[in-house]
Amino acid sequence: MAGIEHIKVDADEAGMRVDRWFKIHYPGLGFGALQKLLRSGQIRVDGGRVKSDSRVQPGQVVRVPPLDVDKAKTGPIAGKELKHAGDHELLSRMLLHEDDKVIVLNKPAGLAVQGGSGVNRHIDQMLEAWTNQRGEKPRLVHRLDRDTSGVLVIARTRGAAQKLTAAFRERDTKKTYWSLVKGVPRKKEDKISTWLVKEQTPDGDRMRIAKHGEEGADHAVSFYRIIDTVAQRLAWLEMEPYTGRTHQLRVHALHIGHPIIGDPKYFIDDPNWDFPGGVQKRLHLHARHIDIPHPNGGRLKVTAPLPPHMEQSWNLLGLNIEDGDRDSE
Repeated sequence: MAGIEHIKVDADEAGMRVDRWFKIHYPGLGFGALQKLLRSGQIRVDGGRVKSDSRVQPGQVVRVPPLDVDKAKTGPIAGKELKHAGDHELLSRMLLHEDDKVIVLNKPAGLAVQGGSGVNRHIDQMLEAWTNQRGEKPRLVHRLDRDTSGVLVIARTRGAAQKLTAAFRERDTKKTYWSLVKGVPRKKEDKISTWLVKEQTPDGDRMRIAKHGEEGADHAVSFYRIIDTVAQRLAWLEMEPYTGRTHQLRVHALHIGHPIIGDPKYFIDDPNWDFPGGVQKRLHLHARHIDIPHPNGGRLKVTAPLPPHMEQSWNLLGLNIEDGDRDSE
């Protein structure tokens, strides 16, 4: 059993209820035990007594008495942890932001958002674990590809879902992705505008560039800019999809001749190009940041840490994460 701890509230935990904060940091602490500690004043925030529904703010310090429970692991989720953690624990580990209307998760790479062929576990199914007392299950309002990690916005209520879905539909959201691509684009920043159409392949659905007017084709617009390069072999791109088509950024990266590293569908092996040693052959595409209207008013801005395989690549290649965030401010 550890001694008394003093834990600083993180920026991502702004407005979180005290009971939720403890559920994330100490998942083994039962509701009754938490209430007892709160009533007796053993748990304090900035030295003052609090209740389970009190809200914490970034920079506040939570006094945690000695607890006979394990502290939760933190940080992005690795592949093997996906298989063994329970739904409630895994969702809690993904949590970036939570309030009465909106939940924002950092989806791990490899976890599907919705069901489909060959999918045994997915976010939509896992959200059953967070059904509220009125029987309302949190609702998905947008999607990420299975192999893409990062910011995933979820609505707590039907009304919030309608407002958030409308914001995505009306493009009143700014979604920023980070990718690592083969080679270095000629232009430091550019707009990519094409038509895309879905086609069936033995490996599942695949998108391809289509002609204007081709049946089933949708217009797709993306923007990119180079944040940094590794010699002339790799480029770290900030990418922003203006439209939201399936696999849009992945196809657009291929279209400009710079496919995303480790993409199982769109990265075609080139005998004249060696995959960087130490870099995992997994999709290097991450939904880094979202800026979206909050259903209660104002705007919600959330950033997601890189997944383990991309963090490993950034460290290996000497890329500084702060460069990307500083440039986009």
